[in-house]
Amino acid sequence: MPDSVYVLGGAQTDFARNWAREGLGIDAMMRDVLFEGLQNARLDPSDLQSVHVGNFVAELFCGQGQLGGIIASLHPDLSGVPTQRHEAACASGSMAMLAATAEIEAGRYDLVAVLGVEYMRNVPGQRAAEHLGAAAWAEREWTDATYVWPAAFADLIDAYSEKFGYLNYDHLGEIARINYANGKRNPYAQTRDWEFTDSSFTEDDDANPVIEGRVRRNDCGQVTDGAAVVFLASAERAAEYAKARGLALSDLAKIDGWGHRTAPMMLAEKLAESRNDRFVLPQVNKAIRDSFARAGIDSPFALDAIETHDCFAMTEYAAIDSYEITAPGESWKAVEEGVIARDGRLPINPSGGLIGLGHPVGATGVRMMLDGYRQVTGQAGDCQVEDARRVGLLNIGGSTTTIASFVVGRGA
Repeated sequence: MPDSVYVLGGAQTDFARNWAREGLGIDAMMRDVLFEGLQNARLDPSDLQSVHVGNFVAELFCGQGQLGGIIASLHPDLSGVPTQRHEAACASGSMAMLAATAEIEAGRYDLVAVLGVEYMRNVPGQRAAEHLGAAAWAEREWTDATYVWPAAFADLIDAYSEKFGYLNYDHLGEIARINYANGKRNPYAQTRDWEFTDSSFTEDDDANPVIEGRVRRNDCGQVTDGAAVVFLASAERAAEYAKARGLALSDLAKIDGWGHRTAPMMLAEKLAESRNDRFVLPQVNKAIRDSFARAGIDSPFALDAIETHDCFAMTEYAAIDSYEITAPGESWKAVEEGVIARDGRLPINPSGGLIGLGHPVGATGVRMMLDGYRQVTGQAGDCQVEDARRVGLLNIGGSTTTIASFVVGRGA
């Protein structure tokens, strides 16, 4: 059996900050989050044996590649430490996480940092949309769309409607409303001070205008500057860490299970592949099921909360039935019955998610792991789900091209 992988802690930046307006670059973001994380976890730079960086398109947003070299420049003790960078669009951070866990399971290293980062608010919105469109198949998908990803997930709404019947916008609006409300409780959330009216989550063209197709403004995750870091350790190193700090292993978090799938690049290919399947997105369901099997659970209700990818409200709607919280095509039932609400049977995105908290693309998967750690160790503050012992994470890249799922539990 591979070695268990523990989460020792970490940090994230304030997702409301605009670093370009402060005259600061991507290196400052990486520096701030790394050293805040080390301080929070009571670690030193010299403790790190390897660092994995998740990032999507720093070359496009700020003309910067070779992000591992920046890590080695942040402190003398980091010079010489092996680094790797990982890219899989919005799942970049989770790919960094999987690579880091594999190093620990293989016995190469005992303590590894995973740092996700994206610097995105230094360009106009249209330019940002063009940069983010690099995760679609260039010159083959949504070539006439002004905004590629709203158009993509509008097509997913249409696919659900075709397979299961017309999708009521009220359910998408309620998902968005919940996530913005959860974000108001999160001191790191980009939207924590935003104000809405009841019309903001309806088909009111003034309060909630159409962006593409049936996707409206308040359905959308945010363009965000942000970074997050977590520190992973082998069981032996975690036991030493806990003992030295007067902690028990149960005071830490542990990665109980994971799943990783890659679907065909184009959404049209995915939909063709799923035509005779119960699920519109079968590879998403399979990745979740893989994480459940590795964690030794067989039901979403073995979880106490879920942090899922909600780049759009439709993405979360699709995640609900992919998790088998409802039967395929019946995600609306979990919305109407309050299952996913903060005080529901299975809260989704108590952090606020990508809609409420923010979506710095390369950092999102790492931030999800950090929130999983916070929940199961009772450190989630006003976002805390009472007595959370096990949390599911779902992070996707592109039109569910790269899919990563984790189950995070309390250390044992």
